[in-house]
Amino acid sequence: MLEVWGRKTSSNVQALMWCIGELNLPYQRYDIGHRFGGTDTPDFYALNPNRTIPVLRDGHHKPLWETGAILRYLANCYAKGSFWPSDVFDRADVDRWMEWSKLNAALLFTAPIFWRVVRTPSHERDNNAIKIAVNALEKKLVIAEEQLMSHPFLAGDAFTLADIQFGHVLYRYYDINIDRMPLPNLDAYYSRLKERPAFREHVMVSYDELRA
Repeated sequence: MLEVWGRKTSSNVQALMWCIGELNLPYQRYDIGHRFGGTDTPDFYALNPNRTIPVLRDGHHKPLWETGAILRYLANCYAKGSFWPSDVFDRADVDRWMEWSKLNAALLFTAPIFWRVVRTPSHERDNNAIKIAVNALEKKLVIAEEQLMSHPFLAGDAFTLADIQFGHVLYRYYDINIDRMPLPNLDAYYSRLKERPAFREHVMVSYDELRA
């Protein structure tokens, strides 16, 4: 039984839970962080000295932290087929899109855009900074748009771990109140993700509790 520490409204926890859902693994998740608190306790420090979520423990193994490392661990242990390919080059191809997604989607969206739009009171929002941040993100999303022109998923013709690292930010990107540039291939890709039960359960989650 997997144990997960982290609240369901954390985007990093959502990526992890989506992966767990796709792999159909049994789990127990503990709400911790934000309004639940708990990251400042000695017990949690023993799990993760960074005091961040998510944390995963698989049976008797020591706790794991850092979302990307956890995702790769789960894929190495439990994935089959094209989700995390056995061929070294094919796996590296998926892995490069994972790294690209972390640096060019998650990091460029979460703090620069989502926090400024959702987690900042309206009278304190810097709309010009938001506009600049959206523009910076969408310059990178154009790369995904071009890739998705000839492939249904980010790393090719099959759903892979790269789609989890990339796709988990798209629900909020499409849901928040911002002006978005036309990206028809990305739109169609997002529609395909919404058809996946694990995406709907673990990613399409209300973030009202995070609003300023």
